[in-house]
Amino acid sequence: MRKVITPRVARLSVVVAALAGLLVAASTLTGSATGGSNVSSVMLGRGTDQSDGTIPIRQGLDVVVVENTFAPGGASGWHSHPGGAIIVLARGQLTVFRSVGNQCEVTTYTAGQTFIERPGDIQDTVNNGSSPAFTIVTFPGVPVGGSPRIDQADPGTCPGL
Repeated sequence: MRKVITPRVARLSVVVAALAGLLVAASTLTGSATGGSNVSSVMLGRGTDQSDGTIPIRQGLDVVVVENTFAPGGASGWHSHPGGAIIVLARGQLTVFRSVGNQCEVTTYTAGQTFIERPGDIQDTVNNGSSPAFTIVTFPGVPVGGSPRIDQADPGTCPGL
């Protein structure tokens, strides 16, 4: 059976490949075309994408990469991202509460999974587990010198948070 690759899947593949290249380039020193010397690379995280969709990347904006550690019971607070986010959950478990219209969408991710938060999505991420959760997050499309995070008021769609 032949697989059909949709334009959406093709764009996501290009975005993921480009971000992977940026991460590798950012974590290595200048090397030569015949192989590097005195260079080390540490994989911080790797995950399989669980999201349906992609994030557009525009030239002239910043790309920010951070690591986050969520203690047991820790929460990000309600927020959004100007250019979205690609999150690799390297260790632990996180539950993401998304405000979608007047509904609460709840998804739990485990180590080895990756998910996307689209630009403007309002969410709160919580570690309901008993051990720390560790993420590597890439924020494309951040205004130059600006914050990759925008604090949001509790939308009231997920009672109890």
